[in-house]
Amino acid sequence: MTEERKDSGSVKLVIDPEKCRLSGKCMKVCPRGAISAGSDSAVLDREKCDLDGICIPACPHGAIHFVEE
Repeated sequence: MTEERKDSGSVKLVIDPEKCRLSGKCMKVCPRGAISAGSDSAVLDREKCDLDGICIPACPHGAIHFVEE
């Protein structure tokens, strides 16, 4: 499923600042370092993100998800 999303070009990852509690778990699992801590929530660097989605299950608050563009 991840590869299908990656190839489609019609989805992106988003971090919901309302749900993010800065647990840091998403930052630790991201192999490309695409997620960093902002002042109120995690911040995604879209240029570094390869849309592998490994951060989604790592977030204990369900703050990261795919959305269609």
